[in-house]
Amino acid sequence: MVLSGSSRSGSVNQRLAALVAEMVAQSGAEADLATLGEFAMPPFDGDAEAEQGLPPGALALSARVDAAHALVIASPEYNASVPGVLKNAIDWVSRLRPQPFKDKQALLVSASPSLVGGNRGLWALRVPLEHLGARVYPDMFSLAMAHQAFTDEGALTDRGLGERLGSTIESFLALVEADTRYLSLRHCWYEFLGDRTDAPVTARAEE
Repeated sequence: MVLSGSSRSGSVNQRLAALVAEMVAQSGAEADLATLGEFAMPPFDGDAEAEQGLPPGALALSARVDAAHALVIASPEYNASVPGVLKNAIDWVSRLRPQPFKDKQALLVSASPSLVGGNRGLWALRVPLEHLGARVYPDMFSLAMAHQAFTDEGALTDRGLGERLGSTIESFLALVEADTRYLSLRHCWYEFLGDRTDAPVTARAEE
């Protein structure tokens, strides 16, 4: 699944997410492209959850995440951190059991008109995802000056950056394939204590 963490139509992160989805498809994998605006959710409220359960938007996003072998998030940077609407979505989805983010391979990318390309927001985004058990890919991609970084066709104007993005996606997909196909190589690290699985309660388990 390739998710744009921006709900604004025409945002640079929606354009980056669309480019990533195109590159994923060109590699032979299936790309489920979505925008956060498709999953309307109110601000997280424990009382509302207790009375009404999870909102339909959270259930829909959870189902899409759960069905995917991996997750790519193209996130804006708001005030050097995670956009509130994206963090809110993560908070709602985290309430489901089993935990949808647990053991999900995740790649983080960002686009911003700033010179740092939204990179600070990605470092902040890693924290809740890794806490929930997602396996966030070490390499991240940040696109600076994104308002003038795309061609009319949606590619990147800088050929070198386009090649780097493509290389990052190829390496990430290779890891996802190994994690999906070769279960004997999978190492599961149980860090999210709120999750309940059928596995024995150990610090580390190998399948």
